[in-house]
Amino acid sequence: MKRVFSGVQPTGNIHIGNYIGALKQFVELQEEMDAIYCIVDLHSITVPQDPRALKQHTLDVAALYLSVGLDPNKAIIFVQSTVPAHSELAWILTCNSYTGELSRMTQFKDKSKERESAPTGLFTYPLLMAADILLYDTDIVPVGNDQKQHIELTRDLAERFNNKYGKTFVIPEYRGTKVGARIMALDEPTNKMSKSAENEYSRISLLDTPEKVKKSIMRATTDSDGEIRFDEKNKPGISNLLTIYSVFSCLSIQELEKKYTGCGYGQLKKDLVEVVNDSLVDIQKRYFDIRESEELKRILKDGTEKAQTIAEKTMKRVKENLGFITL
Repeated sequence: MKRVFSGVQPTGNIHIGNYIGALKQFVELQEEMDAIYCIVDLHSITVPQDPRALKQHTLDVAALYLSVGLDPNKAIIFVQSTVPAHSELAWILTCNSYTGELSRMTQFKDKSKERESAPTGLFTYPLLMAADILLYDTDIVPVGNDQKQHIELTRDLAERFNNKYGKTFVIPEYRGTKVGARIMALDEPTNKMSKSAENEYSRISLLDTPEKVKKSIMRATTDSDGEIRFDEKNKPGISNLLTIYSVFSCLSIQELEKKYTGCGYGQLKKDLVEVVNDSLVDIQKRYFDIRESEELKRILKDGTEKAQTIAEKTMKRVKENLGFITL
């Protein structure tokens, strides 16, 4: 059975872009693959974090993993920092990478372009991500399109290491989604939906109230054309709303275009509010049932033990191939 690995940062509430681009796939893939899903808290500290908030957000994400449908009997669910091998392998990969290839990473360029000096962790972030993936002999990595370049780097690093030290790592493959791989901000539909955007109505978080969802959608930027059709270049706002609608309703974009022929944007938004809120009701109920339970920490502890067992086998192979002494 092939293995799938992926993770989400515990920084703020998970929004529907995270859900559509990643978590929805996580749930589907646990049915057909050996699944390992992580809350990547080490990645979150590339920017300053409040320790208390970070701890709470980590548990929030773990609870959301379970509430969207991840099953601890089918998937390993754990927190990244509880398995030290992630950091250990990241250092080894750092010593087998080059500054040139890291400086070409699009996300680093975007996040550092307005800074005189960027944090080193932001620069080496892709190496920790590569370690996360390679540590578990991962075959498939389901992430959003914005992470595709990082998967390509991971593949390059694995092939380089294998060629230099002998067969060590499985070469992973990227898996995206055909519809909804990149959900855009509601207020600026040419930008990706983000947890950190200043405008709280630019996104819809999985734990938003029905009133907040309604305000966010009804305020969403559209255009003056008046026609409901999918055209990302000329109608990014409407195209984004149609994409969200399609994913949550299981109707194709073509079906939605036909359904709303001759209708105004207000009707589309009103119906979308209902569709999204109906979908979030069950997720939120499961979330609040488990968030404060002891079961949540038990699941994470069990996941750590299982992940640690796999990670230790990989690190033994890595160290032996490198020439390190293993006792």
